[in-house]
Amino acid sequence: MTNEGLLRFQKSRPCTGEEIRQAFLAFFGDRGHQVMPSASLVPEDPTVLLTIAGMLPFKRVFLGQVEAPSARATTSQKCIRTNDIENVGITARHHTFFEMLGNFSFGDYFKEEAIKWAWELSTEVFGLSPANLVISVFREDEEAESIWRDVVGVNSERIVRMDEADNFWSSGATGPCGPCSEIYYDFKPEMGSETIDLEDDSRFIEFYNLVFMEYNRDSEGVLTPLDKKNIDTGMGLERMAQILQGVPNNYETDLIYPLIKVAEELSESNYKQLDSRGQISLKVIADHSRAITHLICDGVSASNLGRGYVLRRLLRRVVRHGRLLGIAKPFLACMGDAAIQLMKSAYPQLLERRDVILAELQREEARFLETLERGEKLLADLLSSNPNQIEGKDAFELYDTYGFPLELTQEIAEENDLSVDIEGFHAAMDKQRQRAKAAAISIDLTIQDALDAIAVDSSATRFRGYEVLEHKGTVQALLVNGEPAQHGTAGDKVEVVLDITPFYGESGGQVGDRGELIGDGLRVQIDDVSRRQDVFIHSGRLQLGDLSIGDEVNSCVDQSSRRRAQANHTSTHLLQAALRQIVDADIAQAGSLVDFDRLRFDFHSPRSLTTIELEKVEKLINLWIADAHELNVQQMNLEKAKAAGAIAMFGEKYSDSVRVVDVPGVSMELCGGTHVSNTAEIGLFKIVSESGIAAGIRRIEAISGMSVLKYLNERDLVVKQLSEKLKTQPNEIVDRVLSLQDELRAMSKDLLSVTEELALNKAMTLVTQVQTIGSTSVLIKRLDGVGGDALQNAARQLLDQLGDSAAVVLGGVPDLVHPDKVVLVAAFGETVVSGGLQAGKFIGAIAKLCGGGGGGRPGFAQAGGRDAARLDIALEAALRRLTEELT
Repeated sequence: MTNEGLLRFQKSRPCTGEEIRQAFLAFFGDRGHQVMPSASLVPEDPTVLLTIAGMLPFKRVFLGQVEAPSARATTSQKCIRTNDIENVGITARHHTFFEMLGNFSFGDYFKEEAIKWAWELSTEVFGLSPANLVISVFREDEEAESIWRDVVGVNSERIVRMDEADNFWSSGATGPCGPCSEIYYDFKPEMGSETIDLEDDSRFIEFYNLVFMEYNRDSEGVLTPLDKKNIDTGMGLERMAQILQGVPNNYETDLIYPLIKVAEELSESNYKQLDSRGQISLKVIADHSRAITHLICDGVSASNLGRGYVLRRLLRRVVRHGRLLGIAKPFLACMGDAAIQLMKSAYPQLLERRDVILAELQREEARFLETLERGEKLLADLLSSNPNQIEGKDAFELYDTYGFPLELTQEIAEENDLSVDIEGFHAAMDKQRQRAKAAAISIDLTIQDALDAIAVDSSATRFRGYEVLEHKGTVQALLVNGEPAQHGTAGDKVEVVLDITPFYGESGGQVGDRGELIGDGLRVQIDDVSRRQDVFIHSGRLQLGDLSIGDEVNSCVDQSSRRRAQANHTSTHLLQAALRQIVDADIAQAGSLVDFDRLRFDFHSPRSLTTIELEKVEKLINLWIADAHELNVQQMNLEKAKAAGAIAMFGEKYSDSVRVVDVPGVSMELCGGTHVSNTAEIGLFKIVSESGIAAGIRRIEAISGMSVLKYLNERDLVVKQLSEKLKTQPNEIVDRVLSLQDELRAMSKDLLSVTEELALNKAMTLVTQVQTIGSTSVLIKRLDGVGGDALQNAARQLLDQLGDSAAVVLGGVPDLVHPDKVVLVAAFGETVVSGGLQAGKFIGAIAKLCGGGGGGRPGFAQAGGRDAARLDIALEAALRRLTEELT
């Protein structure tokens, strides 16, 4: 080999994960491929939850929607998959986070070059012996087989033909597709070629997949050759590391094993000496630590939806497996820091966002530990009802909702002489898996709807909305009532694509413009403008006349709406600048909405803002508005813009030439939205609210311009009405309300005292209704309109009067106006308790009949319920159970 880029690898073959990654990229870089950085785990494609394959960042290129960055490209792409999460740590090769090394050709080279280079890379750069390699090809791909056999020189006995299920890649029922060929490593070549079974994971591992994207499949299943044939390959970094490092599984490579060692120290265990279950837990902790660190780095926050749910589930699995290993203290931040240190050379952004990552890990772990405690309480309630066993659905609820390990549920059940319905648990888990699979999103390169279809068939729209609000344009494509059409008439709902438009298409958080399309006897009311890549789609209704493809129209943007959107967009830039200046210089945007009448700004922050901070932010922004700063907007080279201090949205992909919006001395951001020319045009700025929307994410909602006047007028009216009702001056309203609150608290206290006294008096009259069961005095009665505290006092007084051989159970609906809650109290004397009855377990089981639960001490306990209609049934059940127990 003579390529300069590979000379440094010739002295010894690549072995470490870092060396393998660099060798791959250098190999293809020397062959004319543009070496590109890994894309974010949060893909641009809205149909895909996470980046699950190395080719996903190039989806739009393969579809012909955007120009390729280069005719050839190579990447080391970080990916996450969770569809087989239960296999992580169990098999040798399943992971949630993995890196896919890939080389891509966009209409340039094809099969022969891809195959020859794959072989050269595998045998000469990585030094794999041909005797250890087996090739698979699609059963009908004679061309690929002949290249492997006749050009590369692979023994035909080491080439295996596979069916469509294994070796034909397709994006879906329709769309791009083609055969693929794979390279397998044979760990036992001495077994010969006669016994090759590529399904045997103990002998073979697939490490390189070559996809030959050469056909398009239509709705009838007919394959048509593509004009431009593409190459999409993928080599698993972790798999190649396992092969070259000679370890039994991916987890023991230098890409993951250092994290296992950290988990060993935290759990005071030894990986080599643990049983299989212990080793699985260490592997899960190590694998998931890589995944959660990268997810947070790419802007994902834990939540119960979408990507946030994926992150939360992975985080909780790490904590759960840590507890199985005996790690009692919080440790996620320690694992996250170890993952950052391990991967920082390949992904320097991990180090840049270290504080954000560790803070999110600490917050989410603390929240989960609280959830675990609630799970423990739920399990205690289940046990208090004296079941024959823990039902499978209950064990799964503890596992799935509260993160309670099945093993821990079994251990606690055994301590109470109970078993767990394991079959029922697995049945509930299978149902959950089926629901998850039904909801899963996979790579889909087909066009999903008519809007995408017309976008693909249309040329890019030329946008003139920065300069003018009116411009002539020609209709390129048309949807009428949701269907592609050549012609529309008055009353139709239409989507219109023009060759040129002044209408801003929704993007970057800013909503699309409103306005009209005007022609000779024609008027189309435009309510929204969206974007599909670089195609602007104008949505609205045909108010007057007819519209056809090829018609020329005059596009008129509603000036009032545009002005308000511009003011709100510039306000978001000022808001971010003010937050950085007053709250934290490292505050980063997490999302935004720029509407006509309001704006919303989401940002990373571990805490809420104080009232004083919000006042300072608002005041500073209004000072900048009053200072009448002229905005400077220009196109710049990306690197030059960043060097000048322009703020880029984290995780956003930018072209080499970017639009920079500069408020001199105040703010400089990369932004494609529309803005005012001078900050004075904004008028006024007012913060309406500040709140938390997810762990570590805060949201400020605000208004500007005329919306502020409307907001103030509405509140002025409220103040006037309050002054009139309270018969006081506006500046005295607060004092008057505080005074009324004090009066109300005093009256409520008096009322509570009277209510409790009445409850006691009423309860004392119940002594005459005591039943004697065996040698025990039993009183079970309903007292409505009495609060929980008063009911407790009544039960204690009755028990004191009846003595140690007594059992008192009282229940009632405390609020008769809103009878949706039930309170239950049980008080048992010492003799009753010594006989084996416990108030906590007893009343908890009774409360379940009212849709609730609770518990307490053996002699005294309180419970609650949500179904007041079943209170009488519950009290009757209490009498029956006491009768059974006492006789």
